[in-house]
Amino acid sequence: MTLLARDEADIVDAQIAFHLNAGVDFVIATDNRSTDGTTEILESYERAGVLCLIHEWGDDMRQAEWVTRMARLAATDFGADWVINSDADEFWWPRAGTLKELLARIPDRFGVVRGCWRHFLPRPEDGSFFAERMTVRLARPSFAGDKTTIFHAHQKVAHRARPDIAVEAGNHNAHGAALDPLRFWFPIEVLHFSLRSVAQLEQKSAGGWSRNANYVLELHQQRLDKAAKARGLGPYFDAFAIDNDRLESGLADGTLAVDVRLRDALRLLRVRNETLGLPGFTLPDTSTVPLLSFPKAEVHEDAAYASETSALVELDGVVRAEARVDAVESRIAALERASWSRRLSRRSRGLLS
Repeated sequence: MTLLARDEADIVDAQIAFHLNAGVDFVIATDNRSTDGTTEILESYERAGVLCLIHEWGDDMRQAEWVTRMARLAATDFGADWVINSDADEFWWPRAGTLKELLARIPDRFGVVRGCWRHFLPRPEDGSFFAERMTVRLARPSFAGDKTTIFHAHQKVAHRARPDIAVEAGNHNAHGAALDPLRFWFPIEVLHFSLRSVAQLEQKSAGGWSRNANYVLELHQQRLDKAAKARGLGPYFDAFAIDNDRLESGLADGTLAVDVRLRDALRLLRVRNETLGLPGFTLPDTSTVPLLSFPKAEVHEDAAYASETSALVELDGVVRAEARVDAVESRIAALERASWSRRLSRRSRGLLS
């Protein structure tokens, strides 16, 4: 797994421990100017022998460049078979078996497997650990093309390791020679915890996106930046937080669901460490047997999940159609240029004669 982190101390320990117990063998992490303890957490995993740590001091959040670098290192230096490019606020949940077992079953001719974002919503702050508090999931995300909100349907990708891989900004796609995507199947849920507290939002808003001259801020990022500069991020957080009344209403109309899977998985890891006398979630060594298991989902859960991923299937069809149109337009333009070039050539010959 590759991981790009900046000031994510409230979540990154749990995030890495979860994935090392879900089938990930090794982590390549880039720490971008963290000052909140994130660096020290990453260093603890590096000492345990399960993480390679890169320090990136640029303040312009060149995500695609930095993640692509890590993904290529996974292929060239660490012998990876598959690579998951994850953000610190994501937990990749396989729908049957571990991540390793799931990816090992992918037919050889496919090189990209897609996961579906599933957004967890903030609850009013009470000082508790994020996973204990954030057990409310959005059951009907906005259409994938709606970039006005962070809570829209979208895909994340895992890919076969290749030295020529290129990962898009946001880790929503990856490109490389002979990396055909396995379409219309989303065997991994990417549990997404993007809004956790006001303090976390303040750190998020201080990131380097706005200082990257080549990055166009999405509308929701512009709104976060505007809120940080105006009234502060307390009202911004409260606008998304689900109180008891909103939860009751959302459960009744089917827009919200209670989902305690990550909470329970992290409780299991925490108890393991408490038994060993270890703080937090950090693994003591590389020989620790993965603790987490991922049984096949029930039929009603499959049906709910299919309704969410249908938006991604529709989006994939639109993207493929646009790509075909672009390809046809490029061919037509090339033919027109060639035709014009031939006419100029004939005219030149006529003038010379």
